[in-house]
Amino acid sequence: MRILFLDLDTLRPDHLGCYGYHRNTSPNIDRIADQGVRFDNYYCSDAPCLPSRTALTTGQFGIHTGVINHGGTNAELRKEGSQRGFRSRLSTASLFGFLRSRGLNTVSFSPFAERHGAWQFYAGLNEIHNTGKGGMESAEEITPRVLNWIENNAGQEDWFLHVNYWDPHTPYRAPEEFGNPFADDPLPEWLNEDVLKEHRKLVGPHKPHEIAMYDNQTNPDFPRIPGEIEDMQDMRKMIDGYDCGISYMDQHIGRLFAALQEQGVMEDLIVIITSDHAENMGELGIYGEHGTADHATCRIPMIIRWPGLKQGHVDGGLHYNLDLLPTLADLMDAEAKDIWDGKSYAPVLQAGTPAGQEKLVLSQGAHVCQRSVRFGPWLYMRTYHDGYHLFPEEMLYNLEDDPHEQNNLAQEKPEVCHRARAHYMDWHDEMMETMPYKTSRDPMWTVLEEGGPFHARGNLARYIEYLKETGREDAIPELKKRHPQEFE
Repeated sequence: MRILFLDLDTLRPDHLGCYGYHRNTSPNIDRIADQGVRFDNYYCSDAPCLPSRTALTTGQFGIHTGVINHGGTNAELRKEGSQRGFRSRLSTASLFGFLRSRGLNTVSFSPFAERHGAWQFYAGLNEIHNTGKGGMESAEEITPRVLNWIENNAGQEDWFLHVNYWDPHTPYRAPEEFGNPFADDPLPEWLNEDVLKEHRKLVGPHKPHEIAMYDNQTNPDFPRIPGEIEDMQDMRKMIDGYDCGISYMDQHIGRLFAALQEQGVMEDLIVIITSDHAENMGELGIYGEHGTADHATCRIPMIIRWPGLKQGHVDGGLHYNLDLLPTLADLMDAEAKDIWDGKSYAPVLQAGTPAGQEKLVLSQGAHVCQRSVRFGPWLYMRTYHDGYHLFPEEMLYNLEDDPHEQNNLAQEKPEVCHRARAHYMDWHDEMMETMPYKTSRDPMWTVLEEGGPFHARGNLARYIEYLKETGREDAIPELKKRHPQEFE
């Protein structure tokens, strides 16, 4: 058994051709989708980067692992305590550890562990190739190292190769000589002048006035991303920059496929293509960030080509990224670990039989503190810390009618909010009942006690100065009211 796992940072599914995008960003990824199963409603349980990959590799929700933030207490795994054996349970219950226990040589090309100090990410790996720039790598710095490994090792039996590309992540970094293949292509239809006009009235990190998070600064080393979206020309620069990152990365993925074909292993190779999270590109008025627990941030691509199983199939069920571990165990005739929170969707891959979840609960604790419930056509969002966005406490979106989250229906649909709150409380009760220790608490409350999400805390005073510079002083009293601790 040979498995290639393409971990493509910050990749929106709806910017891929196989998910219906009108631009030709991803012909190599699309080819694999045609040969396997494409999952249309696949979500990271916990966003963004560190919480998401922790959920993926442990098979557990952030509320159980404790990892929901990018700093502070909840950027670290909970200790196993008295239950720990001679080795951590990660040695066999993590993604890489489980695969190694099944006889696969586990290999990773990624800077992720060092970027976030997430050393547990290495658990179960036989070979660790840190590409060295903490997520600032461009594809041309990663591909040659992977190609060298393929040339020397692909012909061997039983390996799992994890390759992590970062090109769709800000700052958009496709080299200048790549040009802009989308210069004459229209923008996504919904992004128009009227939408931009409304978004420019909003406040909060990564809104049109402050693409750089809390101001409009630019970096000459990264000319593909604007500091501010003032008009549709800036909008084009933003969208084109992101799409060029995807397209440039896809070309490098094509080089990997060609090398694997040359080694004679591509035909029987299992290929898994996914991401840690996606990216808001106008949803909630946010651009170039993955800082909410919404559909735009948490919905990710998942494409699995497994020779001998279903081909050319599209699954519409609801799934978490942490469902992958029990699914792999199912497909490998292995017993699932008791600590895994996910549900196998192997029946989808084997026979196209639906195997989705009834509902999903999505969490974010690094930019805002939010929990969301995804069920039916609905996305319900509950905000505990707004990350200076001035979000209402409750938001509700009908994703069938409003996939880009522009019309909050919470006031109009109280009965739907009531159902969502009931779903959320059922999930929360189950999570608390299954904590590793009865004294364990919800990490969301710890994040709030420590001053809020990592990317928000301590930044309000300087952001207020920028709001004054940009003529949006009217938002300052409400920000101060909501976040008085920032001025103590």
